[in-house]
Amino acid sequence: MSVGWTQVALAGVWGGLVAVERKAFLQAMFSRPLVAATAMGVLLDDVPSGLFVGLVLELFHLGSANLGASLPDHDTLSATGASASAACMAAATGAGSTPAIWSLSVLLFLGLGRLGREMDRFLERYAARLAQKALASAEAGQLTRAMRQNLWGMWPHFVLFGAMTSVCAVVGFLLGPLLEGLPLRVLRGLAWAYPAMASVSAAIAARGSHAKRSSFYAGMGAGAVTLTAALLALREWL
Repeated sequence: MSVGWTQVALAGVWGGLVAVERKAFLQAMFSRPLVAATAMGVLLDDVPSGLFVGLVLELFHLGSANLGASLPDHDTLSATGASASAACMAAATGAGSTPAIWSLSVLLFLGLGRLGREMDRFLERYAARLAQKALASAEAGQLTRAMRQNLWGMWPHFVLFGAMTSVCAVVGFLLGPLLEGLPLRVLRGLAWAYPAMASVSAAIAARGSHAKRSSFYAGMGAGAVTLTAALLALREWL
């Protein structure tokens, strides 16, 4: 199947917008993985892919926070990249969204969070230099120029993170035909990997809450999901 460039462009625009919203504008939580990924699914006409990918990544990153000099993994990039890939992969297969597609997308693009963090560090240095220039312009009475310099600092976030999200969408289209050629056993393994990843992410979220007996509840939740998945798999094999 050929690449759907309209979907790739939409994915890039949304990925760039939420990257800017996360760091420089509004900050109304649209960049949270669950919201960003679900909206990506809406844009690409595959709400299940966006919702279920976003659910796992939201739980996985729930304990992270951008406080002071601490710079966590870029959860927004991993969410937009994985959800764009999943939606485009499902479109390429023509068979609709499946847990195997969600699992594969999360496994492939979860690491984008660390890449996004390094990109954030680089862009922060660039933005700091622009801020100094804007301050100098404002002190010289050039307020319009100072405003343009401040606004210009947002564009690199939009362009770089949007381009990365578009690349993930293209990868999804390219992997679609290859996914159809995988053995049924591998596809079943990927499908069962989704509830396993969800249980692990939920355990991480519970453990990160620092609530009383959080480790106990995390272990119980992960154990219950794992046991249920194992029993269902055993029933299917028998």
